[in-house]
Amino acid sequence: MLDTLASLGEFLGGMAVIGGVIFAVIQVRHYRQQRRDAGAIELVHVVLSVHFLEAFRLMGSVPDGISATELRAKGAEYEAAALSVFLMYETIGLLVFRDVAPFHLVRDLTGGAAVAMWRKLRIYFEEIREERSHERIAEWFQWLAERLEEEEARAPIQPAHKRFADWKPPPRNRHGLKHQSSGRRDYHERSGYTR
Repeated sequence: MLDTLASLGEFLGGMAVIGGVIFAVIQVRHYRQQRRDAGAIELVHVVLSVHFLEAFRLMGSVPDGISATELRAKGAEYEAAALSVFLMYETIGLLVFRDVAPFHLVRDLTGGAAVAMWRKLRIYFEEIREERSHERIAEWFQWLAERLEEEEARAPIQPAHKRFADWKPPPRNRHGLKHQSSGRRDYHERSGYTR
């Protein structure tokens, strides 16, 4: 009888350990998704900030490959705008590298703009690196723009209005809540995103 109880205790203990491991794995996955979602929300906030939009507008008016001398000649507000754009994409690049902001989300939200801004400011930042003897200036901005260009060359994607032309919102239940949908899976399949 004691042997049976001991065996049952060992079995239940083993099941508790297995259950704990499964629960921990589920919690880690949930935490990672929450972290990515929070990063995405913050990214949207930054991209939509008035300060960044003004900086982006100013930088949109400069030619590709502008030099430090040419940018400085336009005035202090242009150089300040270049630094704002740099800080934005420097941060996003690092967040993508650290897997806090998903690459495919950044690509869809601001990928073309990041590449365009790097084309405009590449020479400027190369000259700043040389002036200051500091190779790491704008390193994550450059890294991000290069990865986005590589991804576009590897797997070009259609604009969202064409790629998702047949998308419909997921159905809602009687409480007004969304049913589980394959929206995220469909998004990944159509966006060409692979991990």
